[in-house]
Amino acid sequence: MNPPVVLTVAGSDSSGGAGVAADLATFAALGVHGTAVITAVTAQNTVGVQGLHPVPADFVARQLDSVLDDLPVAAVKTGMLANRDIIAVVGDYAAAGRLPNLVVDPVMVSSTGNRLLEAEAELAYWEFLGHATVATPNAREALVFRDVGDLEEPSDLAALCPGSMVITGEATATDFIFHDGGWVELSAEAIDTDNDHGTGCTFSAAVAAGLAAGMTPMDAITGAKEFVRECLKRSAKWNLGTGPGPVAHLLD
Repeated sequence: MNPPVVLTVAGSDSSGGAGVAADLATFAALGVHGTAVITAVTAQNTVGVQGLHPVPADFVARQLDSVLDDLPVAAVKTGMLANRDIIAVVGDYAAAGRLPNLVVDPVMVSSTGNRLLEAEAELAYWEFLGHATVATPNAREALVFRDVGDLEEPSDLAALCPGSMVITGEATATDFIFHDGGWVELSAEAIDTDNDHGTGCTFSAAVAAGLAAGMTPMDAITGAKEFVRECLKRSAKWNLGTGPGPVAHLLD
């Protein structure tokens, strides 16, 4: 029996901890076949992002066509889209119904504080979020959306996404999920480790894998949270790189 096919539309991470590298490792660990469209190439390690080179938007479209015209993609996750032109192109595919079970991780700033999205592109995400089955901004990204749009209430932010929105609490291990018209708190005990590079990418990729396997959005979200916790536990004592190290995607 063929495995479900999942597509990541995201940037590279030359240190292998985040971006497409984390997404494909997550897909493999969860038993789905991963495909990839590269939106940007980064020079990156555990300390930070030293350089970023966006892929031309028309070539992003060519990659999307290559995958979607040939493989039965069951779910899609987006990570770093880098600029307004790429967001517009990927948004066109979503509007045309070509990106099923879309998980939008609105990557704007890296965990080390490096900007990964052009400032003028922030508003471009608003329309794009309207196509999401699940959106997974972290607390910093949620604040950017609220500031840019002058939103007063958390529910105003959730209204941008017709599906479920998860505001991930990376430091507190408590996530807030807007689902079926209300907020749900999803808590877990924090894991004592500095090795959290790529947790946001891993979480959104795991949600997409769950949706591709036929899970409901809420089951995919809770399953992804547990998967990330297991990844963090396994890499808690690793000593890879001089900054926050990666998580262990491949479980026993």
